[in-house]
Amino acid sequence: MHHSRRGKGERKGFTETEYARLLDAAHQQLASPLVLVWDNLNSHVSAAMTGLLEARDWLTVYQLPPYAHELNPVELVWSHLKRSLAGLAKRNLHQLTALVKTRLRRMQYRPALLDGFLASTGLDLTPFSNPHH
Repeated sequence: MHHSRRGKGERKGFTETEYARLLDAAHQQLASPLVLVWDNLNSHVSAAMTGLLEARDWLTVYQLPPYAHELNPVELVWSHLKRSLAGLAKRNLHQLTALVKTRLRRMQYRPALLDGFLASTGLDLTPFSNPHH
């Protein structure tokens, strides 16, 4: 499937019809039912998309719950970074970019801080194991 570039001011990403074409092509190529896990992007939950999905009996759709930023440790990284930049004034984008890179690099060498971001989500981070191996 060819996805054309959009002009300035035009919507980026796939339209509902383009998603439907992609799913149809995957279904035809794989010759089997499909399972789709959808996030809450506007075009994924629109009435038009719902109608297109319901018309495909070979498609099972699971809708993810609304975004839960408290479960995403990356949100804590960005929050920490923003707090560290508060009150600073840079002359230009180049200086700001350099400072952000430096602050992120410093975090990289603070494993306890990063572990804290992960732990604060409350998620079970135990690696999955396959009992059949």
